[in-house]
Amino acid sequence: MKSVLILGAGVMQGPAIRAAGECGYRTVLVDGDPNALHAASADEFHPVDLKDKDGLLALARSIPELVGVFTAGTDFSASVAYVANALGLPGIPYETALDASDKARMRAKLAQAAVPVPAWVAGSKHDDPLALSASLGLRDGPWVVKPVDNMGARGCSLTRNKDELVLAWRTAVESSRSGRAIIEDYLDGPEFSIDALVCGDSIAIRGVADRQVTFEPYFVELGHTMPSAYDQDVIDEVLSVFKRGVKALGISLGAAKGDIKFTKNGAFVGEIAARLSGGFMSGWTYPYASGQDPAREAIALACGDKPMLYDGSCSLVSAERAWISIPGTVKRVVGLGTAMNIQYVKNVFPRAKAGDRVVFPVNNVQKCGNVISQAADRNAAEEAALRAARSVLVELQSGDRETEAFLAQPYGQWPPLAFADVSAMMLAQVESIPDIMRDKRLVRSLGWAPLLGIRAEHSKDWLGRSISESLEAVTALTGATESMEADLVLGRLFWKALFRGGYQAAAWVLSTALSERQ
Repeated sequence: MKSVLILGAGVMQGPAIRAAGECGYRTVLVDGDPNALHAASADEFHPVDLKDKDGLLALARSIPELVGVFTAGTDFSASVAYVANALGLPGIPYETALDASDKARMRAKLAQAAVPVPAWVAGSKHDDPLALSASLGLRDGPWVVKPVDNMGARGCSLTRNKDELVLAWRTAVESSRSGRAIIEDYLDGPEFSIDALVCGDSIAIRGVADRQVTFEPYFVELGHTMPSAYDQDVIDEVLSVFKRGVKALGISLGAAKGDIKFTKNGAFVGEIAARLSGGFMSGWTYPYASGQDPAREAIALACGDKPMLYDGSCSLVSAERAWISIPGTVKRVVGLGTAMNIQYVKNVFPRAKAGDRVVFPVNNVQKCGNVISQAADRNAAEEAALRAARSVLVELQSGDRETEAFLAQPYGQWPPLAFADVSAMMLAQVESIPDIMRDKRLVRSLGWAPLLGIRAEHSKDWLGRSISESLEAVTALTGATESMEADLVLGRLFWKALFRGGYQAAAWVLSTALSERQ
């Protein structure tokens, strides 16, 4: 029986693992995590560090009838190419995979072929970022700083002055496996994610998604929608630059993933990788929008088959949205069933569970979960995904020092306020009341002090949750209500927490105040 070696056994590799099995291949999985999600679903599983190329090769040599090596949604296409090249299996040259895995090498290769990339310079942890930026001729920023060899926006940030640049450089090189990073000109404009299958000169697009990136100075994607809503002339230019980049890098067999920015000066390559994307795009939103499975085609290419590479189009719309948390320890997660039962919702993927430490995200691996929808029109798909994401509530354990420190941060500091545009009149009203309005010796009920006109405020939190919706979430988690008759009634303490950290923070100050009295 023919075998395929798949690097990675997590959520993002699930569609490829399933496709390989359905195509009749014996699946051999490797992952550095012995408890990886799909480890038990393989015909054979080995806990191997995906950076350990020689260890992977030794394993591959022992696999009978191995016909292909594959990955999707990981940063280890170079490991795939290393093994495939050594065994004479289908794939791209190892040097090509390195070019597509290292952002400095990638930009050099693309610039050499006149493919549009931002002005950039690379260095190591031993270099002075101010001297490097000066070599670009960018004296005042803004700059983007990122490690050359990481994914999921880890270690990436936007900097607008020299002090920020120095701090960002330190973070980027510490987030790099090789201790190297790049500084590049900031590209202002929408960002598109693209998947493609490549066979010789044929580059078949497998989806163009609009990304929702937020939380400056970081680049956190709170979701994407497939297909893109932009005009065709914009998409045509984005795809043209992407295809030129794929050819310039020498990706001639397998999959390619691109992040392309569109600016007032046209389209530029942010990144091109020699693999299918993660982020639920290649495995979920494109299949839902198009009815086609790129993982099955990519597995076929990796195993030496030649599938018909049509130009896939989308007749439906699929949206992915994430939910997040403020810092703390998860006490419980509620609402997963509610989210799954919302019309048009196809999947709910929780990441954070009870006992997990959570943070306010600064990259794409620190989110708490994701939902995916499918509908006939864009508004229905996006609204379903957003509604589902807002339905999932993450309650934090009371008394946590990291949560307390987060709430103690002054307004105006990062992270942004959950409700950043509450009126000055409402803020003044909050400041005029005590932290605690009522505190009986025996506490059997919790409440918060009413604010005149609060529900007329139009401010919404990071996920679009209104103040009224947030107060309902607080009641769902704590049982507290808006009442001056409860045994323990919080005033300014409650409202400032809500404005700073949303429903989670408001629920946390209530539960912490209660625990301190028990």
